[in-house]
Amino acid sequence: MNFGIEQRIAVVTGGSSGIGLATLHLLLAEGAKVAFCGRDVAKLKAAAEQLQQRFPQAEILAHPCDVLDQDQVTEFAQQVDQRFGAVDMLINNAGQGFVAHFAETPRKAWLHEAELKLFGVINPVDAFLPLLERSDIGSITCVNSLLALQPEEHMIATSAARAALLNMTLTLSKELVSKGIRVNSILLGMVESDQWRRRFADRQDQQLDWQQWTATIAAKRGIPMGRLGKAEEAARALLFLASPMASFTTGAALDVSGGFNRHL
Repeated sequence: MNFGIEQRIAVVTGGSSGIGLATLHLLLAEGAKVAFCGRDVAKLKAAAEQLQQRFPQAEILAHPCDVLDQDQVTEFAQQVDQRFGAVDMLINNAGQGFVAHFAETPRKAWLHEAELKLFGVINPVDAFLPLLERSDIGSITCVNSLLALQPEEHMIATSAARAALLNMTLTLSKELVSKGIRVNSILLGMVESDQWRRRFADRQDQQLDWQQWTATIAAKRGIPMGRLGKAEEAARALLFLASPMASFTTGAALDVSGGFNRHL
């Protein structure tokens, strides 16, 4: 399938591992040029080497950057501008969650979750918007969570921040449509990650393999598909929404949760 992004420029935040890295693999396989950032310089370098080894002819820019630092994001955008001269797709992926009920959630956690979920998108959008405006297929795609619509008591601060992000991106889609820029999101359920791998290593029943252990978790949480999602499955949804294949889609939130959703 041709996604129409050959020689196009994609920017991915949080691209040194997990969903971000899986998305970069798909973008490069489709012939795109990519720029990505991350806070961990060693992981960033390792990811860049991995990508360059698999795609030796690809144009790849890896730049250390904390998306919550406006100056660093501005510098990242300047580097992308100097290297590529434009941006066609911005994929906002950086983020994490805070696990705690209301009574155990300190004020600083509420503030940090709001800052991370909102300014983790606001800063890149601010910095890359002038470059996106030069594109004829401009798109912004955000990794969000099912928590935005289906909050969990044990992640109350993250759930609230995710809902705020969904609200903001929907509004942004209306504002930027006149500039020819689409804005969409994916809503993740439970996805395999380094955090789950660490929990697996510390599991009580060492006789269970990865598939058995994650299937047990999926059953307890009520995921109809009976397993956790994979990074590449989320990446495929991001690729679709970011590409011209979704040219008539903006303001959407695509559920990627294995049927975990319980809302209309």
